[in-house]
Amino acid sequence: MQFAQRLQPLQANVFADMDQAKAKAKALGQDIIDLSLGSSDLSASDHVVAAIEASLHDPSTHGYLLFHGTQAFRQAVAKAYSQRFGIPVDPETEVLPLIGSQEGTAHLPLAILNPGDFALLLDPGYPSHVGGVYLAGGQIYPMPLLAENQFLPVFEEIPTSVLAQARMMVLNYPHNPTSAIAPLSFFQKAVAFCRQHDVVLVHDFPYADLVFSPDSTAPANLNALAPSVLQADPNKDISIEFFTFSKSYNMGGFRIGYAIGNAQLIKALRQIKAVVDFNQYRGILNGAIAALQGNQDGVQAMVATFQKRRDAFVQALNRIGWQVPLPQATMYIWAKLPQPWHKNSIQFCTQLVEETGVAASPGAGFGKAGEGYVRFALVQEPDVLETAVQRIAGFMRSHK
Repeated sequence: MQFAQRLQPLQANVFADMDQAKAKAKALGQDIIDLSLGSSDLSASDHVVAAIEASLHDPSTHGYLLFHGTQAFRQAVAKAYSQRFGIPVDPETEVLPLIGSQEGTAHLPLAILNPGDFALLLDPGYPSHVGGVYLAGGQIYPMPLLAENQFLPVFEEIPTSVLAQARMMVLNYPHNPTSAIAPLSFFQKAVAFCRQHDVVLVHDFPYADLVFSPDSTAPANLNALAPSVLQADPNKDISIEFFTFSKSYNMGGFRIGYAIGNAQLIKALRQIKAVVDFNQYRGILNGAIAALQGNQDGVQAMVATFQKRRDAFVQALNRIGWQVPLPQATMYIWAKLPQPWHKNSIQFCTQLVEETGVAASPGAGFGKAGEGYVRFALVQEPDVLETAVQRIAGFMRSHK
């Protein structure tokens, strides 16, 4: 049996590989503490669940849901976005429901790239950004993210030969996996650069609300705003942004998100979606509407919870001699590996889960520039995180 060549670059996936390693460790009797996947262990707010539950008893929600049936959701998105960022949004032409932002970032290259075109991607970066480009037959130019540059790409380093064939740039701040944040001035620079080179600017924005106080002694910064790319491109000339309810509203399993931005890009992505799928169950959209329109106490509690976990985990790592910076955003710790694993993050994570049951994600799984790092997801309570660090300490002593 022969398969398409486009499957070749999709053979490896950091999450699938770690899932296999976890299964092997579990079969060997290890008690797994899973810090490898950014899937929140917190629950959706009661008013969100209630809206979905009520929908289940309404037979009119049980059929297919086409685009025009999503109008109430799109209107809620446009209103909430405009209130937050001060950017007017047309719900009819500038908003598109998605099955999570990952679906959008994976499908959009099919609407933008011809075979051989370049996409400018962050390295390290989220795997679906890479996968979507490969499926579209595009080429990838990785923009290295280095600590000395605050994990921001340096646009001036992109070769002119690549720019001549570049059609899209994908950004993601607050950033997964490095947890870096980007100021509005950076997005303004990115917009100007993409305008100059006729490149579509894509911003993956799942961690919009997960921004913390700058130090562990301050309370959670519940009013912090990570900038939207559309604040730098208010006319939406070249930009599109993706948001998911998975992080802010703990709705990962419900698979609901949206695209917002340039009307032509929204229309093109809608054409791709029309071939692939219909929309989600209407009840899920009703839950998302409730999330946007209801009180935001759940969002504030989520931010406060992850800040406490961040503080507990970083302090525990520092106590065992593993110095890591305090992240300002996201639900991740991006830790530089000590000797002897500084050049083999996959070996570190594989051995760690096999010998201790603690699962993390190797930096190399997010791109070449991620080698030498490991990502821990803060998806456990502080006492469990402390236990994980104790196991890590024993593991490091045994391999010193």
